[in-house]
Amino acid sequence: MNTTHYPDTRLLIANEWSDALSGKTIDVLNPATGKVIGKVAHAGITDLDRALAAAQRGFDAWRKVPANERATTMRRAAALVRERAADIARILTLEEGKPFAEARVEVLAGADIIEWFADEGRRVYGRIVPSRNLAAQQLVLKEPLGPVAAFTPWNFPVNQIVRKLGAALASGCSFLVKAPEETPASPAALLQAFVDAGVPPGTVGLVFGDPGEISSYLIPHPVIRKVTFTGSTPVGKQLAALSGAHMKRATMELGGHAPVIVAADADVALAVRASGGAKFRNAGQVCISPTRFLVHNSIRDEFAREMVNYAESLKVGDGLIEGTTLGPLANARRMSAMAGVLEDARATGATVATGGERIGTDGNFFAPTVLTNVSLEANVFNSEPFGPIVAIRGFDKLDEAIAEANRLPYGLAGFAFTQSIRNVQLLSHEMEVGMLFINQPATPTPEMPFGGVKDSGYGSEGGPEAMEAYLVTKAVSVMTA
Repeated sequence: MNTTHYPDTRLLIANEWSDALSGKTIDVLNPATGKVIGKVAHAGITDLDRALAAAQRGFDAWRKVPANERATTMRRAAALVRERAADIARILTLEEGKPFAEARVEVLAGADIIEWFADEGRRVYGRIVPSRNLAAQQLVLKEPLGPVAAFTPWNFPVNQIVRKLGAALASGCSFLVKAPEETPASPAALLQAFVDAGVPPGTVGLVFGDPGEISSYLIPHPVIRKVTFTGSTPVGKQLAALSGAHMKRATMELGGHAPVIVAADADVALAVRASGGAKFRNAGQVCISPTRFLVHNSIRDEFAREMVNYAESLKVGDGLIEGTTLGPLANARRMSAMAGVLEDARATGATVATGGERIGTDGNFFAPTVLTNVSLEANVFNSEPFGPIVAIRGFDKLDEAIAEANRLPYGLAGFAFTQSIRNVQLLSHEMEVGMLFINQPATPTPEMPFGGVKDSGYGSEGGPEAMEAYLVTKAVSVMTA
């Protein structure tokens, strides 16, 4: 495997790769070394205008392609993604840091998502409504909404795009994405598969640059009809407000702070294995990562002890080195954030059972960490840490744990472990989250809804529900005599 070559990334406009007209670029760093590995083009307003014009032309062409032909093209793209999975995963690891095995799973899962939406697009049905006048026919049509502006984060640079891209293209919309400047090459490789699969020019587009400038220009622009964003809650609220001011339909998948409730009757070994795997995946930089561990006091010490063993069994290192199970944090900002979380946790009385410090001086490596006796006042129990930190707190009654799980304004994902059907029923109905995983790690398959409630956003990026956000419902009444 070539572990050194990393391609510079350009803008994708009308199926052609081009530099920014200004020639401006941004450095891309390898988080395992902290060194520059490439550059990405920095779009200006003139580049955005070119991309928008292409997106309109792409929509005009793609919407007229029959659904079964769109599905064929999307499946062709998915096949190319599978064929190129190892190369795309290597690029993804170089720019984002996650272990190669995790990166490859992300890429292959992306192909699966594309295929699922390709087929779902063939099942977008209207209906005939019986008319009160027998001389009239009443139809309900489902039509593509229009060009889409998407904004995606660096933690899953392929997966976060395909969830939006799949639904948009399957619906007949064109798709212009502002992907992350820190991880640009894997999104470029993803979209190249669609170009190679034969989508009309402008059906897909890719730009990079100043996030604020791009969002403030694309969202109000009359070409854009739909906005979709994955990222932090504060930024999501700003973009949602901007979208609303211009009457743009929006889907927001925002930050989470997922509670984990481990009931007294839980299988401790299963709970540690499943929640630990979910916690330390991508070094904890996952929007649905378990973060607040609420463990019944009768098993709290046992759970903490086993979680420490799990954390200490992880092999931290460069994601391209065989055997690595925990890569670096994606950027230096996350290192500073982890240091702040640990300082606050210690100050509020938490015990560091393992980890809690930087590893080495090169790159962004932070030890997998387990905190016990965490106070409700601690920052880690109130703000999403977005890093490899397990924060454990005990409880006596399940109702208390559910109340704590629901205390914060976040409601993206939740986890629970219990062997009681009664508990399952209670947790299923009482936990205020968009996704709940019981006795298992997170399993967000494309056929299931993916989205949150409260400050974690609105709309779905999975299941048939995801398609509705990209479709217009049109009522047509025809007098036949």
